[in-house]
Amino acid sequence: MSTVQESIDVAVPVAAAYNQWTQFESFPEFMGGVESVVQQDDTHLHWTAKVAGQTREFNTVITEQTPDERIAWKSIDGVGHAGVVTFHRLNNAESRVSAQFEWIPDSTTEKIGAFFGADSAQVKKDLKKFKDFVEAQGPTGAWRGDIDSPPQTGGVF
Repeated sequence: MSTVQESIDVAVPVAAAYNQWTQFESFPEFMGGVESVVQQDDTHLHWTAKVAGQTREFNTVITEQTPDERIAWKSIDGVGHAGVVTFHRLNNAESRVSAQFEWIPDSTTEKIGAFFGADSAQVKKDLKKFKDFVEAQGPTGAWRGDIDSPPQTGGVF
């Protein structure tokens, strides 16, 4: 299992950073390898991504969402992963976006990449692109609903 933790400060209020992050279908604009995200309902997303030269499709479920604070998810098929993005107010005009997730590299290429930190480097690059994206145009929409965390039964998967 590989764990990634990265943060970035953005020059937008925390609500603007959070609002943009809830626009999941815009992820290909700033996430490398993500070809599309289709939001099927309030909690389910279908992803198409290119990882290590291979196209992968998988589904995730949002397990917790609190406006301006956090969004947590886990995979329900395909690549095993789970994580959380948190939003922290620095002042009225700036916020910190922190991403933490765990995933199970599948192929030899993915395992080697994770060992050498390629996954962390990609997330750092994606957060920088998110920063540039949201600072340049502001949020493109928002979803402000709450999703309560289910009781923990052990493990993230």
